[in-house]
Amino acid sequence: QVRLQESGPGLVKPSQTLSLTCTVSGGSITTNLYYWSWIRQSPGKGLEWMGAIAFSGSTFYNPTLKSRASISRDTAKNQFTLQQSSLTPEDTAVYYCAGGIWHEGMEFWGQGTQVTVSS
Repeated sequence: QVRLQESGPGLVKPSQTLSLTCTVSGGSITTNLYYWSWIRQSPGKGLEWMGAIAFSGSTFYNPTLKSRASISRDTAKNQFTLQQSSLTPEDTAVYYCAGGIWHEGMEFWGQGTQVTVSS
């Protein structure tokens, strides 16, 4: 059974960079046709897809983030990571990692991790 687990800081300061890691177990992030995404949920924006990294290593981003997000992976550890720069309080949200076949939605989800941007 595929399981995803987010990890990272719960509190970061404005203007700093957020780094979150998703550890995947029970399946490989290089499995053919699967994409691995970061999604966040906040009262102001609701559920927002941030970006994804494909099984091939290709990345895709929501342009509304204005190039502040970057997704990478470590295939040896079966992990993928979100880095988001220039944080503001508006980036406060619950952040989820998720996986699935691109056009069929995300079938595997982490439990989410609360990130608060505050000084």
